[in-house]
Amino acid sequence: MCIGPLKRVCHWGPLVALGIIKSVTFATVSCLSQWWPPQESWGGTTLFFTFMSCAILTLYCFLHAMYTGPGTLPLKWLPEKETDKEFLQFCGTCEGYKAPRSHHCRKCGRCVMKMDHHCPWINNCVGHKNHGSFTLFLLFAVLGCAQASVVLALSIYHAIHRTWYIYYGTGREPMIYMSLWGMVICMFVLGLAIGVVLAVGMLLYFQLRAILRNRTGIEDWILEKAMHRRDSTEKPFIYPYNLGRWNNFAQVINVWCEPNGDGIVWPVREECNQYTLTIEQLAQKAEKRARSLEYQIVEAYSGWWFPCTKGFGVCCHPPCTDESRISLQPGDEVLVTRWKKYWLYGERINLKDCSAAPRGSSSFRHRGWFPRRCAVQLFCLENDLENTLPSDAPNNQKQNQRQVENKKNR
Repeated sequence: MCIGPLKRVCHWGPLVALGIIKSVTFATVSCLSQWWPPQESWGGTTLFFTFMSCAILTLYCFLHAMYTGPGTLPLKWLPEKETDKEFLQFCGTCEGYKAPRSHHCRKCGRCVMKMDHHCPWINNCVGHKNHGSFTLFLLFAVLGCAQASVVLALSIYHAIHRTWYIYYGTGREPMIYMSLWGMVICMFVLGLAIGVVLAVGMLLYFQLRAILRNRTGIEDWILEKAMHRRDSTEKPFIYPYNLGRWNNFAQVINVWCEPNGDGIVWPVREECNQYTLTIEQLAQKAEKRARSLEYQIVEAYSGWWFPCTKGFGVCCHPPCTDESRISLQPGDEVLVTRWKKYWLYGERINLKDCSAAPRGSSSFRHRGWFPRRCAVQLFCLENDLENTLPSDAPNNQKQNQRQVENKKNR
């Protein structure tokens, strides 16, 4: 069954999303046919037409975003000019350079053009080619579920008070008949519809804000770091893709959900160029490598997300991210770039790699989180001994020096 076009649907995200769309649509149509039958009045016809339009458009935009995809760079992609390579990052997995605004998705296994995030509900990334259809999917889902919430809530209310309306009503109240299980199902679907309005409505707000700013979620993080790494005396970083709200909006949203541009060359502000953001990314990567510290693994770690054998604190304070965990064995060496109280994030290297390859080289990309208790800090270069010890280093400096000496002997 999960072959061909159906392979994209065979994932918990699309299956749950399609199940919600189907259950909300069927329950609302069933209740609407009793509460305000469309064949009896213009109001009922209008309400039925608007709801079914939202339901159909929600399904269409959902499938369009899922099957169109975000657009990916060709494998081994190179810029047209050889001199432009120095302004771009290299992807070791795709064996090519990353175009401006492109990022590698670990789950899709490709470099995605204008990547915003990987969405489990469509089992695909949100990027250049499907950003508009994904946003419209969120919009129609919120509008449809808002209508469904009103219809279901009033239908349940009239069904509960049906006996009172029979004896004391005016005779003009709608008579809605529901069995016990029908009442339970409608209340459950009502909860789903309200949940969609709240949760998806919040996501819709963030997507509209990103479109008006012409910034993806990843670019928000890059811009935030660009602001923080400059002091008051330096020239502030200018985001190159903000062309004004209307131009930003028209670049993504249109009637046919078709993107503008090829996803590689982007219109930029006059004071910027095509590589303004990529140059900033390279500078941030260089600072990140300069701050990295080398650790040696002293305790094996299997890569489990909740390692109960590593202590209560490690198990109960996992990193709040979907980034992978890295399995390690005693003697492995890891270049750490991020620190938390109970966890470290780094890239596994070999002893020979420390001197033979630059830090962060694309040849060694076994990266992930691992428990902090599994590693002790080392120094790769002799002159590192003269530097000040970081705050998380062991208090006993002699112990660190012995570790360095043992490492040299190996």
